Amino acid sequence: MELLSNSYFALFLIVALGFILGRIKIFGLSLDVSAVIFIALIFGHYGIVIPKDFQNLGLVLFIFTIGIQAGPGFFESFKKEGRQLASFATVLIVIAAAFTVLIVSVFKIDKNIAIGLLTGALTSTPGLAAAIDYTNSPLASIGYGVGYPFGVIGVILFIRFLPKILNISLKKSEEEFNSKIKEEFPEINRRNFFVENENIVGKTIGELRIRFMTKAVVSRVVHEGIAVTPTPETILHKGDLIKAVGTEEALKNVELLIGQPTEEEIPLDPKYDVRGVLVTNKEVVNKTIGQINLLYTYNATITRIRRSGINISPSPGSKLQFGDKLIIASSKANMEMVAKIFGDDQKRLSDTDILPVALGIILGVLVGKIGLNMGSFSFSLGLTGGVLVIALALSRIGKTGPVIWTMSGAANQLLRQFGLILFLAAVGSDAGAEIVKTFNEYGIQLFLFGGIITLFPMIIAALVGKWFFKMNVLSLLGAISGSMTSTPGLAAADSMTETNAHSIAYATVYPVAMVLLIVVVQLISLLL
Repeated sequence: MELLSNSYFALFLIVALGFILGRIKIFGLSLDVSAVIFIALIFGHYGIVIPKDFQNLGLVLFIFTIGIQAGPGFFESFKKEGRQLASFATVLIVIAAAFTVLIVSVFKIDKNIAIGLLTGALTSTPGLAAAIDYTNSPLASIGYGVGYPFGVIGVILFIRFLPKILNISLKKSEEEFNSKIKEEFPEINRRNFFVENENIVGKTIGELRIRFMTKAVVSRVVHEGIAVTPTPETILHKGDLIKAVGTEEALKNVELLIGQPTEEEIPLDPKYDVRGVLVTNKEVVNKTIGQINLLYTYNATITRIRRSGINISPSPGSKLQFGDKLIIASSKANMEMVAKIFGDDQKRLSDTDILPVALGIILGVLVGKIGLNMGSFSFSLGLTGGVLVIALALSRIGKTGPVIWTMSGAANQLLRQFGLILFLAAVGSDAGAEIVKTFNEYGIQLFLFGGIITLFPMIIAALVGKWFFKMNVLSLLGAISGSMTSTPGLAAADSMTETNAHSIAYATVYPVAMVLLIVVVQLISLLL
């Protein structure tokens, strides 16, 4: 059919059919966006192959947006769980290497084909590059071609069915993850208190250092029936009513310092306003609340920060990020001026600035090409690793001059989904073009060996992760995808949950796994 020779038409036909297939549920399970790769395999088998440029474009967009989203959590996760996740990756790759050595020893498979099988089974293009470099043999590429299709499909299926295999509820795991997040970022509440402590009566809020002592923010004070936005010079009198905002622990500290809580409501002053303000002004991004100094300039108080679905209790040292929603208490006269300082432009928040994306990907590609040569050992991050590392770093930096590296959740999701479908369609059609030819030439034996190297290490590592490391299944999904250097595996996990636990684990594990695999490839080529 002439239309199918048009790569654009074929691409979107694959995507459309993939989404239709992905919405079909069997026993409550569906493939979602991962179904695109299965449709692409069929098209590839019949000679309709999506150009490689679409694969690389989709790959860099998908990996860059994953890195930008996971970056802030990645650095915190690496501090807390980095050793555990690195250990998990080591376990999986060492097991995969052991199976490879065993296959060579028992079945007398050519070691160069076996090394290619290993890199294909773990879907690692940098690993293949290392294998070709160390073996100087085209057999490594053949092994990669045999191992790669099941490496792609096997990881997707394993990720999709792992919660069922382990009999774990994803919903419960999400609740556990969200509960853990709440422990790190406790829920912010409001409560009113009467001033009863004789030791504080007659003293100013500044003298009492309430924010420092309690970690709560006093947003209103009622004295003789008049509600005001407090300043450091506001004096507390016995019987005054105050409103405090903070975590449950902070509010208990307020009770100890100020007096008993009360259900009495503070009347709304017609001149007083509390509203949410969006941070969309580039000038305030990366600045601290203390640097902006709203209280002294506008007699306004930030009572909480809403970021990525989490309420954060503000402090003078809290840095603002693009897209933050600030709950601000101020007089109506000053509120408009305060809103202008932060931008509060919903349209600007929904706009996607392509310049940071383009600059970030350019930097990632350049970094990925940097090679380190240490005698007989050489290493480079490659396209995926370079883009991921740069995206993680830029998301941590947040802003460079006028360029804001972070993006809104909606923009990130759109670019990530677009990149993902391009990548899956191209990868699937490419693998489908070779799968039958390779089978006819080398028989089913090599496919079985590739499947073993893909499947058994994942099974063993999943059990180790669940029972030894006590990992949440969401982190386990990301850690398996990262250890297998499988972007389609990450995509499968991404469609199964609304949390970013898997993305953080993937971003933490992936660089470690890539380095380990290259080292293992070199060791096998030298020792066998």
